[in-house]
Amino acid sequence: MMRRTLLTMTSATALTLAGPLSAADVPEGVELAENQTFSYRELDQPASIDPQLVEGVPGAHVIQQLFEGLMIQDENGEIVPGVATGFEANEDNTEFTFTLRDDARWSNGDPVTAGDFVYAWRRAADPATASTYAWFVELAGIQNAAEIIAGEAAPDTLGVEAVDDHTLRVSLVDPKPWFPQMTAHTTLAPVHQPTIEEHGDAWTNPGNIVSNGAYVLDEMQLNEYWSASKNQEYWDADNVVIEEVSSYIINDTSQALTRWEAGEFDLLEPVPAGSYPRLKDQYPDAAHSTPRLCTYYYTLNMGQNGPEALKDPRVRQALSLAIDRDVIVDRLLQGGQGAAFTFTPDATDGFVAPEIEYAGWTQQERDQRAKELIEEAGYEDLNFDLLFNTDESHRQIATVISQMWSQKLGVETTLQNQEWSTYLDTRREGDFDIARAAWCGDYNEPSTFLDVLTTGVPQNSGSFSNEEYDALLDQAPTAEDREGIYTQAEAILSEETPVIPIYHYANAFLLDPTIKGFPMNNVENNWYVKNFYRVAEE
Repeated sequence: MMRRTLLTMTSATALTLAGPLSAADVPEGVELAENQTFSYRELDQPASIDPQLVEGVPGAHVIQQLFEGLMIQDENGEIVPGVATGFEANEDNTEFTFTLRDDARWSNGDPVTAGDFVYAWRRAADPATASTYAWFVELAGIQNAAEIIAGEAAPDTLGVEAVDDHTLRVSLVDPKPWFPQMTAHTTLAPVHQPTIEEHGDAWTNPGNIVSNGAYVLDEMQLNEYWSASKNQEYWDADNVVIEEVSSYIINDTSQALTRWEAGEFDLLEPVPAGSYPRLKDQYPDAAHSTPRLCTYYYTLNMGQNGPEALKDPRVRQALSLAIDRDVIVDRLLQGGQGAAFTFTPDATDGFVAPEIEYAGWTQQERDQRAKELIEEAGYEDLNFDLLFNTDESHRQIATVISQMWSQKLGVETTLQNQEWSTYLDTRREGDFDIARAAWCGDYNEPSTFLDVLTTGVPQNSGSFSNEEYDALLDQAPTAEDREGIYTQAEAILSEETPVIPIYHYANAFLLDPTIKGFPMNNVENNWYVKNFYRVAEE
C-alpha cells in the first residue's frame, strides 16, 4: 500500500495531522453576536432529504447540514476530513481504505461505523431503492455497481467492505485517483439503518430522522420552510457556533429580494436576473459574485416521446446557433455569468475545450448558418414546447430565446412552467420537447459533466446516445491522455448538439455581512453552516 494521507491532497489538511479539524474558525478577538442563527432562501421544496434519493441543489443544501460523508470540502473546494480522518490508496488507485474517527456519533448517540457506509452505498445501488443517483455509484467505479444497478447481482456484492467499525475498504473497477473527492457527494453519505427499517419512507420526517451531521431536523413545512438545530452528538459540536439553521421556500425571486431587504433571512442566492449591478452599488458589503461549476442549458428530447424534428442534428444546431448568449448574460442576467459553447465549464480542473468554429463567429454569422440549416432540414411550421421550473429568471430566459427562434428561424415555442417536483417527474418520463436544465459538478473533474450525457444515465433526459462518445468516456479513467479524450468527447457534443449550453454560472448572491465563514472560493458552492458564525454588529 502507498500511504496517501490528506496531506497529499490539500494543503489545508496539514491541520488534521495535529488534531481534529475544527468547524467554525473564529479569529481571536472577534466579538460574536448573541444571535447565532443562520437562514437562507431556497427556490424550491427539496424533492427529498434522503441522501440516496436526493436530486437537485435544494435537497443537497439540506443534506450537507444534516449528514456528513467520509470527506467534505473546505472553503476552496478541497477535500478535508468528515467522518474519515484519512485514507490510503494502492499503487494503481483501485483500492482505497478510509479510517473513520472513533468519536463520530448519530444524533441518537449511536456510533457511526463503517457498516453504516456499506449499508448506505448498497442501498444507493439497489434497484429496489429506485435512486435517480444510482448511476453515481457506478460512475464512482465501485466494483459490481453496474451489475447491481442492472439487476444482475445482489447489493451485498458491491465492492465496499467494513474491515472493522472504523475501517472502510472500497474496491474500484478502474483507477480513479479522484475517488476521495466523490465521497463528499450526498449520495455517498451514511444513513442510519435501524431508523429506516423502523419508519420506512417516513424516516426523514421530523421526529423520526436520525442524522450524523452538525444539525438535526426540527421542522419541515411543505413548500414553506424547514428548520434544524445543533446536533449535540456531533463529533465537533463544541466548535459549532451557529445554533439554528432555517430555510424559506420562496419561488418568486423578486419577493425573495424584498424579504431579504426586510431582514427576514441572511442568504439570497441567486439574486433576480439583471439586479446584481444595482445591488452591488446599494449593498457593497453584502453583494457577491463568485465562480460556479455549473452549466445552464436546454436539453432536446431525442427519445421516443420527442418531436421528429429534434432527431435531426441540423435542427438542433440551428436552435443553438440562433441563441444570442451575450444578450442573456450581459443584458438579462448581469451577474458575472459567461456565454457557454461547451457543456463542461472552462473552470473545470483538467478540461481543455475543443476548437469550436462557431464560437468565434459573430452572432450575425451564427444566425445566417442557423437559417441555412433549417432550410436544409426541410421542416416548416416548427412548434416546440419549452419546459422550465418555477422561477422568474427561467421564464425571462425562455421568453427571450423563444423570441429569437421565432424572429430568426420562424420556430414557434409554447412555454410550460411547472413546480420543481412535477418538473423533475416530467423530465424523467421524457414527456417534453425542450427542457431547461442545469448541471453543477458533483466533483471538480470533467467526467462529472460529460458522463451525464452517456447512454442510459437518468439525468440524460433527452435520450442522447452516441457509441463513439460512450466509448471515449469508458476509456477516460485509464487513459494516459485523459484531457485529450475529454476534449474529443466535448467536440462530439458540439457537432451533435444533444443539449444547448447557454451560460456558465456565476453565483451572484446577497449575504448578511455579519455572517462569516462562507466559502467564497468553493466553485461547487458546497457550504456547511457548521463553519459559519455571526459577529456582533459594530
